[in-house]
Amino acid sequence: MRRITRIATVGLASAALALSATACGGKKSSDTGASPSESGQKSAAIAYDIGGRGDQSFNDAAFAGLEKAEKDLKIKGAEAEPTEGESEADKVQRLTELARKGNNPVIGVGFSYAPAIKKVAPKFPNTTFGIIDDTSVTDKNIANLVFNEEQGSYLAGVAAAKASKSGTVGFIGGVEVPLIKKFEAGFTQGVKDTNPNAKVLSTYLTQPPDFSGFAKPDLGKAAAKGQLDNGADVIYSAAGLAGSGAIEATATAGKWAIGVDSDQYNQAGLAKYKDHILTSVTKDVSGAVYNLIKSVEDGKPQTGEVRYGLDKEGVGLADSNPEYKKMADLIAAVDKAKADIIAKKITVKTAP
Repeated sequence: MRRITRIATVGLASAALALSATACGGKKSSDTGASPSESGQKSAAIAYDIGGRGDQSFNDAAFAGLEKAEKDLKIKGAEAEPTEGESEADKVQRLTELARKGNNPVIGVGFSYAPAIKKVAPKFPNTTFGIIDDTSVTDKNIANLVFNEEQGSYLAGVAAAKASKSGTVGFIGGVEVPLIKKFEAGFTQGVKDTNPNAKVLSTYLTQPPDFSGFAKPDLGKAAAKGQLDNGADVIYSAAGLAGSGAIEATATAGKWAIGVDSDQYNQAGLAKYKDHILTSVTKDVSGAVYNLIKSVEDGKPQTGEVRYGLDKEGVGLADSNPEYKKMADLIAAVDKAKADIIAKKITVKTAP
């Protein structure tokens, strides 16, 4: 797999003038669509969100989808890492480079790529662009891969309320943006519907335009410690790489952590704390990435909104921890809540 590292991404800056000159002077022939890679092998690319590959969560899930596509579809995969404090122009440059090199599709991992995809996609009409967690940008060659995060989070709220002994649970969000507020809304509703007397502590690590709350484990660790000090004995984090810090603090205190995006019980980087990861709210980001790549390979590229909810197993609650499987009352409550959401007996809020 070809990977553009953080250093290499910075190194691409030297090409910026050439790219801007092309934009000013009109389209080159390659701007109309992806050209075959030098080897003739088809290729697909993902551009990572804040935290990059190795976050044990969101970005790693996207990578898993690309990796599966490489094996099953015999394509080449390319990756591009973000840089700290990067601008929209950096993202535009990154996506343009990936498209110019013949990758199809090109997938932006995270809503922060929306403005860049809006600018780049029209220049490559024969290339499919995917964006995860955003529906604000649309075009005939853009696929919006989105999830009902609030539904999975509701199940986490049910589980947290059932597992809590103190009656106080916590939610930690990486950055206070509408997407993460969906996680909070579903979680809080699930807790309160299960135990109306429960207390939910909510903490956000940073506020826009500071998105470092998704990338700094020390912030997650400090927030979790604060909630633990205030009586929380189950903490759910939707904070990307920063969530690993929250899991560390919660596990060290002997309390329950709830992971996000990937089944974090099975993440190698969190193996030391796995016994205290009760469950994780999963998003089938890997499946969404794989499905988009396969649709392009099949000649029928996905476009428009492609939504994944509980009804399609696009979100869910992991049961990898053996201790979770022993909690019959908790499992029964979660299963009932899942069935009621799918049957539309429960409508989950998307804002607190």
